[in-house]
Amino acid sequence: MKWTCIARYAKVSALRQFILKKRMSDTAEFFDARFSGHHHRLVISLLLPVMLVWLAGCASGVPVVIRDGIATSPGLAEVQAQPAQYLGQRVRWGGSILKVRNRSETTEIEVLAKPLDRFGEPNTEVGGIGRFIVEFAGFKDPSDYPLDRLLTVVGTITKVEVRPVGDFPYNYPVVASETQHLWPEPIPPQFYLAPYPFFSPWPGFAPGSWYW
Repeated sequence: MKWTCIARYAKVSALRQFILKKRMSDTAEFFDARFSGHHHRLVISLLLPVMLVWLAGCASGVPVVIRDGIATSPGLAEVQAQPAQYLGQRVRWGGSILKVRNRSETTEIEVLAKPLDRFGEPNTEVGGIGRFIVEFAGFKDPSDYPLDRLLTVVGTITKVEVRPVGDFPYNYPVVASETQHLWPEPIPPQFYLAPYPFFSPWPGFAPGSWYW
C-alpha cells in the first residue's frame, strides 16, 4: 500500500511538472509574439509624436529666416555685457515665454532664453541662459502666447533696460520683432489598454496587460 501511494504521488508530481512546463512554454511563446509587436508599437508611439510635430511645423510654415538663421547673431550674455556695441544689430533668439505685457501701443513678451537647435527651435532639455524682451507693434492677445510656450524671433536690438527680477536689477535686452514663430505644443505619447483577461501562470499577474 505504501509503495502504491508513493508511485501515485510520483505520477501526480510528474504530471504537475509537465503541466507547469507546458504553461511556461505557452507563456514564453506568448511573450515572444506579444513583445515582438510591442517593440513595433513602442517605436511607432515614440516616432509618431515627433513626426506629427515636424509635419505641423512644415504645414504652419516656419519662416525661412527662423529656420535658416541670419549671418551673425551675438549671444545674449554678450549684449548684456556691452549693450552699446550691439544696438541696431539683428539677432535670432528664442526660448520659453515667461510673461506678456500689453502697453498702450506695443506688446512686450518676456522670454527665458534657451539655445536654439539647427532649425531655430529652442532646446527644452537645457536650462535658461538669460532673459530678454520681445517688443511687438500693436496688440497681441496674451491667450495666444501662453506661459512656457516656445517662441523664436528675429529682430533688432533697440535697447537694454534694467528691470527688477525680484529685488535684483536685471539687464533686459529688448528686441523689436521682425519675424517670429510660435512653436506647436509637443504631443504626448498615447497609451492603450490591451485585451484582458488572458492566461497567466502566476496568480494576480497578467503580463503585458498594458502596452503602447
